[in-house]
Amino acid sequence: MMDLGSHSWDLELNFSTTGTLLIQISGSWKLQNHLPSSIKVFNQIKPENFIQRIAFDSKKLANWDTGLLTFISSLNGQCLNQGIVMDLQGLPAGVRRLLKLASAVPESKEASKTPQTASFFTRVGLALIQFLRASKETLEFIGEAFLTFLKFFTGKARYRMSDLILTIQECGAQALPIVSLISLLVGLILAFVGAVQLKQFGAQIYVANLVGLGMVREMGTMMTAVIMAGRTGAAFAAQLGTMQVNQEIDALKTLGISPMEFLVLPRMIALMLMMPLLCLYSDLLGILGGALVSWGMLDISLIQYFNQTQGAIGINDFLVGLIKSVIFGVIVAISGCLRGMQCGNSSSAVGNSATSAVVTAIVLVIVWDAIFAIIFNIVDF
Repeated sequence: MMDLGSHSWDLELNFSTTGTLLIQISGSWKLQNHLPSSIKVFNQIKPENFIQRIAFDSKKLANWDTGLLTFISSLNGQCLNQGIVMDLQGLPAGVRRLLKLASAVPESKEASKTPQTASFFTRVGLALIQFLRASKETLEFIGEAFLTFLKFFTGKARYRMSDLILTIQECGAQALPIVSLISLLVGLILAFVGAVQLKQFGAQIYVANLVGLGMVREMGTMMTAVIMAGRTGAAFAAQLGTMQVNQEIDALKTLGISPMEFLVLPRMIALMLMMPLLCLYSDLLGILGGALVSWGMLDISLIQYFNQTQGAIGINDFLVGLIKSVIFGVIVAISGCLRGMQCGNSSSAVGNSATSAVVTAIVLVIVWDAIFAIIFNIVDF
């Protein structure tokens, strides 16, 4: 027999020759009474005692709380590891019921679930469903944007003129440095590549035709759209995405203000107005870059270069670039605003929406540029 008691509780260990240990508990077994550790009690069970079964005697137990439950549950876990059977019949009925409830918690299905790789057809089906859902949201957004434009032309749209002017400044004047640099370099590259090839045939003067038509019809509007997609489209997505995270868009809806009119409309109008101007500016910088290469490498005077360019470019070529620039401006604005409005409720979602806006805008710009090339070729424009 071994006694591990204190002034408020008592615990006796009675060993028998049959391999059974009888634990007698008495007194007040509550947490505030500094109950014994189950590990300390288990260490008292020596291997030489050949304990195979543990029973309890709680006839002298006065009162108890979760302290007794914790002690019995922890001791039971250690006994299971050692292959010792614990008989709970000697404990109060309430203790037995609570211990049974604690051990009857079902195993989580997610914990035992092994990851399974979906089949090919399952992945294709899920991707198709996601594509259709995204297409539906995009068409709804475009439809709302179109209706908002109708309200704007009828004077019923609700937006602030100060927001429109500020957005025009951000999309126009503040974008001039990066547009200038890229356009000038693109003109230099086109002229250099053309000069290397045309110089073999003595047709260096046609570098002006190559650069002029390339910039006016394709590269000017294309590079401007790509720049605005990475600069302005991502900014639109980040701004609206942050407002979505901060629930500012929900607040506008609560006040009865349409986010399409108050937030999206000024951004779309600003890009539609500024893209043609930036496109013309890009064309001029590209032609100037080609002139610098022709003057420095091919000994072509600036007057000769600009006269050749004037003869190669017609008004219809400028119109092609301007028409594309307006459509590309709408694409960049819709892509940025759409991804911003679709943003989730976390900071990482804002970054993902900005990235998605840039990718979407660039892909759509290239696709529509190819469509326009086919259309203009068919109509001979």
